[in-house]
Amino acid sequence: MKVNIEIDCTPLEARQFFGLPDLAPMQAAVMDKLQQQMTANIEKISPESLMQTWFTFDPKFAERMQDMFTSMIGLGALGDNKRKK
Repeated sequence: MKVNIEIDCTPLEARQFFGLPDLAPMQAAVMDKLQQQMTANIEKISPESLMQTWFTFDPKFAERMQDMFTSMIGLGALGDNKRKK
């Protein structure tokens, strides 16, 4: 014998019927906390703050980086010729 019962209800109604707790307030609190942390961390990865953290430990680091990038793209030879003149 086979019996099929079809119940048409929302997930909230099913949870209430089975006595499961309502997790909506907890989910809202967790999502608010997550949003606050994400907005705080977005400020940390802004270009200005990244440059400040990268260049604070050595004042000559910016010049060294510029020299490195110049030599990497092949303009190092042009820069050396200009310095020799």
